[in-house]
Amino acid sequence: MKQDVTRNAAYTVDCEDYVHVVEFNPFESGESGNLIAYGGSNYVVVGMCMFQEEGTDTEGIQYKTLRTFHHGVRVDGIAWSPETKLDSLPPVIKFCTSAADMKIRLFTSDLQDKNEYKVLEGHSDFINDLVFHPREGQEIASVSDDHTCRIWSLEGKQTAHFLLHSPGMSVCWHPEETFKLMVAEKNGTIRFYDLMAQQAILSLQSEQTPLMSAHWCLKNTFKVGAVAGNDWIIWDITRSSYPQETRPVHMDRAHSFRWSAISENLFATTGYPGKMSSQFQIHHLGHSQQSEGRTAADASAGDSGAGELPRTAVAEMVQDELGRSKENEGREELETGHFRLRLLEDSQRLSKPKDQDPNTLGSRAVTLDVHSLYERAALEDVTSLLLAAR
Repeated sequence: MKQDVTRNAAYTVDCEDYVHVVEFNPFESGESGNLIAYGGSNYVVVGMCMFQEEGTDTEGIQYKTLRTFHHGVRVDGIAWSPETKLDSLPPVIKFCTSAADMKIRLFTSDLQDKNEYKVLEGHSDFINDLVFHPREGQEIASVSDDHTCRIWSLEGKQTAHFLLHSPGMSVCWHPEETFKLMVAEKNGTIRFYDLMAQQAILSLQSEQTPLMSAHWCLKNTFKVGAVAGNDWIIWDITRSSYPQETRPVHMDRAHSFRWSAISENLFATTGYPGKMSSQFQIHHLGHSQQSEGRTAADASAGDSGAGELPRTAVAEMVQDELGRSKENEGREELETGHFRLRLLEDSQRLSKPKDQDPNTLGSRAVTLDVHSLYERAALEDVTSLLLAAR
């Protein structure tokens, strides 16, 4: 891993090709480090990030690649399985991908001799989101531009199939009552399904369209957040099927929404890469201001406890990387690729690269900003491009 002296505490891992998606493992893996996976045009790389903690010898960020998996086609999405364990014998690495060929691939590896994958076929258009069952990990939910939500067994059988009225943009399992599934559609409708009865039990409606991303609040499952048009939108499902609060956030349309994993008042949004300098924003429902662009809010509130400090992990395509997009098929290719890890302590701020051209459509770079924050201001799981490091 190389340190980039031109940008504060920046680390770069060279990649062979475009980086389209990156995801932290949100589940406990049995190791002190944090598993991370990123996907390119025909590969997936699984690595380990070690972050500086009190009482450890780690300084800044340490990263090592564990294995590269041949994929054969562009990787559009990655979802980790809760069955991933590094402290078992042998270790288990399990994740699935969505790809440009509209198929799901389920990878299983022991990081040694066993490296297998299974193809799950059924979608007839681009897959916009996929997620494992959060407890047992024995099922995968996916949504697609083909107007369907599908539930898959790990053997590739479809155990449920829901017809939608528009493209499916996001899918989330209830973190506790795992027979409930939330599906967000591009037309602004969010439906909740009972997987045992295999029918919709509740719906929410956004007045703004297109709805591009939605997320279930992990700390208060009565709250749902989304971005549609230029706005972020919050619902309290105990009050109304219409939004409780709406606010404009990105001038050139919002793209992604994620709640904090530790607070029901903290969330983050991203805009469309390549559209504006202000791509990533952190919001607090109790405050009128948010952190805009590649800047992190000052985190000087209160004392931190002993041991591990909470962190924010943010991965976003740099502005000249559009990731998977139908409008992006003919983009110009560049020569080198980078996967960047950045660690900012406390109130340090991210800055936009001076040489970055917001009009460039293609890039082989992805930036991961990791902010070490105090407890009251800590964010985890705050961007759609990856899950937070713990």
